[in-house]
Amino acid sequence: METPLHQAASSNDVAALDALLDAGADINAAGAVFTGGGPLSDAVVFANWAAARRLVERGARVEWWQAAALGLPGIMRDRWEAQPPPSRDEITRAFWHACRGGHRSTAEYLLDRGADPHWLGWDHKTPIRAADDSGNADFIAWLHSRL
Repeated sequence: METPLHQAASSNDVAALDALLDAGADINAAGAVFTGGGPLSDAVVFANWAAARRLVERGARVEWWQAAALGLPGIMRDRWEAQPPPSRDEITRAFWHACRGGHRSTAEYLLDRGADPHWLGWDHKTPIRAADDSGNADFIAWLHSRL
């Protein structure tokens, strides 16, 4: 079940996030709409980047796919080095999120490690279609050059 913190993350309401966290809300409480995870999951799923970044700043636990969406290469490298290494499916899903977030270095890292650039993901979008949502023209041009 979503908490008020999840709802604030889902609506990109950074002021509400701060107020709820200052009042003691659990930053990693389960209950995200699609994943059942913490509020960061809702922020990333709904592309609410300001809320997602604030949750990370405030100490939210970051999953690998969320790190890809936010362009956090350190977490990406840590997961790659973990055992077992990520599956091609995990790599591809993380790549889709990196494209949606418009993060070239993260997307390139995942593409070079076997991400499927033609995977049909959420909202029936390929990674390149998800990249269009980022509005990052340089990233989109780079991605087209790689496919």
